[in-house]
This record gives sequence, structure tokens and C-alpha cells, in this order.
Amino acid sequence: MPSIKKIGVAGSGTMGSGIGQILAQHGYEVVIVDIEEKFLEVGQKIIDTNVTTLKNQDLITPEGIERVKKNISFSTSKEEFRDCQLIIEAIVEKLDIKKVFWKEVEAIVSRDCILASNTSGLSINAQSEDLQYKDRFIGMHWWNPPNIIPLIELIKGDETSQETVDALENLIEKIGKESVVVLKDAPGFIGNRLQFAVFREALHILEEGIATAEDIDKAMRFGPGFRYPHIGPLQTADLGGLDTFYYISSYLFAQLSDRKDVPALLQEKMDKGELGTKAKKGFYDYPGEKVTEVVTKRDEKFFEQLKLSKDK
Repeated sequence: MPSIKKIGVAGSGTMGSGIGQILAQHGYEVVIVDIEEKFLEVGQKIIDTNVTTLKNQDLITPEGIERVKKNISFSTSKEEFRDCQLIIEAIVEKLDIKKVFWKEVEAIVSRDCILASNTSGLSINAQSEDLQYKDRFIGMHWWNPPNIIPLIELIKGDETSQETVDALENLIEKIGKESVVVLKDAPGFIGNRLQFAVFREALHILEEGIATAEDIDKAMRFGPGFRYPHIGPLQTADLGGLDTFYYISSYLFAQLSDRKDVPALLQEKMDKGELGTKAKKGFYDYPGEKVTEVVTKRDEKFFEQLKLSKDK
């Protein structure tokens, strides 16, 4: 498999633009492709904002800024993918659209080009079922915001080759991110399975009137969440004693939510259009400029954590 020098990114939204920016920053030639110029213009603005934020946080050098400008190009034609060694897809999260996209791309790129989907949970096998060369197809799930969050999940399909996995692990290391390998095509992979298990229980606690939304979030932030940047849930159990966790599990597991449908509380929020920051109301209210304030504070905290992780 040839070394990766040029990378195509499909989609110029928050994810595609952020992915392209990080790759260009680390010296890769990147072409971002979208269906209309207006979407590409939005993507350019996202990249400019990301770079400015990194500069303000002292996380990018002047040379790094120049590399981003030099290494990124934009196009509305998939033909620009022809000489790429890696394609990362960050388009709409709909299986039928992704399948059509990948079939078109496979007909353009070389046999050795790696095809990677930045899906949050769609099946890797299902996306690639119409492809001729499934060995070079893989999930590559970046986390939002991709210019900050270190984790990238690599998800193997049934026919994904180890050579494909190795090539992307090497790339992820070069750009200063952290990779994990999902050994089989499981819905939600690792991160979202853990995230939504916690989300389901948080909704259950709220519905049962056990605690307020504010205190549920506070309990996570200053309890388990305080540990997790440094030790994960399994090592937490090791350090706490597996006998202790066994005894707690024997009575607590039966009390935890195991529902398979969408909780009524979340359905109610959907029906009311209370969709979170995009609607200025969710579990919290976001009047006026509150959304900007919350996102800015979130990113500042994320950057602090990122700097700490780089110091390890």
C-alpha cells in the first residue's frame, strides 16, 4: 500500500472541514469536495475560525497556519479524488446516500486508495456491500469538534484488511491523535455505545425524579467524569477492586434502565421542538447569546484538557 500523501475529504461541514484542516496542518495535501460552492464557502469559514482559535490557544505555529492555507484546495468535482491515497467521507448520515457515494468514488480512485467513512454508527459492512474491493474500506469516526477531540475510532468491516488498519493507525499517530480499533462492525462502535448507555441512564434518573438535570450533569462532571480523562471504566474497576464492583453490580444492575425504546422524556422534547442549543431550549434554556457563551466555554475547557493530555 503506497504512503498517504494526498487525502480527499467529502463534505465541508463542521466535521469535513475540521478533518481537512487538521490533516493539512500536519503536512498532507487535502482536497475538500462538496456538491455546491456555497457549502465550500461555509467550510472555508469554519477552517478560518478553527485556525484562529488554535492560534489564540497557542496550539498552532505560524508555520502551521501557512501549511493549512497551502495544503487545502476545494472543489465540487469528485474527479479531484482520482490521485488521492485516502478518501474520508463526512457527508449526510444516511445509508443509501453513502452507498451511492462510495460506488461512485470506487470507480474513480486507484485500487490502493483507502476508503474511510466518518460515520457515527452506520454499519461498515452495509456501506461497502456494493463495493468490489471491501478490503480497503473502513470506518474512521472522528469526534466533534474534530479540531480538538483527540479520539479517532477505526472500525473494521468483515473484509477490512489489517494493512488498511495499520496505514490509518500510522496516519493518526502522525497527526497527534489517539486511535482505537473496533474489531467488528458493532452499531455505535465503542464511544457512542458508552456515551448512549450513560445518556439512557441519565434520562432514567431524570424521569424518575431522582435528581435534576443540573445535578445529574454535575455528578458526572465531578464524579466518574473526573476520572475518565485519566483512567477508563474498566481500570477504574480494577483500582476500586473487582470484588467491590461485583457486589455493587449484584444489586444495582437490576435497578438500571435497560429500555429498548426512546424514553418518553426525549420523545416529548422532540415533539415540542426543544432540540438543545439549535433551538435555544433543551434540558437547559439558552436565551440570547447563551449558546455562543456555552460553546465558547466548552471549547476552552476542551482545550485545557487537550493541553494536559499533550503534557503526559
